[in-house]
Amino acid sequence: MTEYTIVIEDAGSNFSAYVVGLDGCIATGQTVEEAESNIRDAIEFHLEGMRLHGDQLPSHMPIVKTVRVAS
Repeated sequence: MTEYTIVIEDAGSNFSAYVVGLDGCIATGQTVEEAESNIRDAIEFHLEGMRLHGDQLPSHMPIVKTVRVAS
């Protein structure tokens, strides 16, 4: 199994999700939970497409951190 970092954002009328380091892999859902479920399916589909096209799968993922700044 491989872990992927996802970002889920409130898009107003629904939620959108994308995968950090896996360009073009996106999904939406009416709830956060649905967006998360849909992005899991999207990741599997995206990787399958990459394999079928002979593309190299990501060998390393970006480092993601949260920083605090005064606001």
